[in-house]
Amino acid sequence: MRGRQSTCCFTGHRPSKLPWRNDESDARCASLKRRILTAVETACEEGMEHFICGMAEGCDLYFCEAVLTAKGKFPHVTLEAAIPCSSQADAWSAGQRTRYERLRAACDFETLVQERYTPGCMQRRNRYMVDHSCMLIAAHDGLPGGTRSTIQYAMQRGLFIVDLPIWEE
Repeated sequence: MRGRQSTCCFTGHRPSKLPWRNDESDARCASLKRRILTAVETACEEGMEHFICGMAEGCDLYFCEAVLTAKGKFPHVTLEAAIPCSSQADAWSAGQRTRYERLRAACDFETLVQERYTPGCMQRRNRYMVDHSCMLIAAHDGLPGGTRSTIQYAMQRGLFIVDLPIWEE
């Protein structure tokens, strides 16, 4: 893995907080996915060589897919799946679990933050990602929650933050 100075992580909402929920054919979702890919490619152009993804449903998986796409242009970059606990995807739909497993297998590295679920394991995963990065790409709506907490922690740690509002102004 690369050093912190060339590592970028990501935070974003799960489908329940997105205006399109699980409808990825929605034009707003397609727009966000394009903006995530552009942010990833820009990060690569600016020297980011390692990306860490928390692998949650929604924006995290969009980010993971964007990094895998960017690897076509930037084959030297690596992608790490930061898994909060081994049961992360157990309650997801069959289709989302299949997507998760496919993306997980495509990652270059995997870090299991802890074996069993506990109420704090998602936050531990988020802090792991921030603590090992110098840049954070954030897709959020500004409302309280795990995404905002991760952004605030990244600000405290001095990361460069790329802010991607959920929808374009």
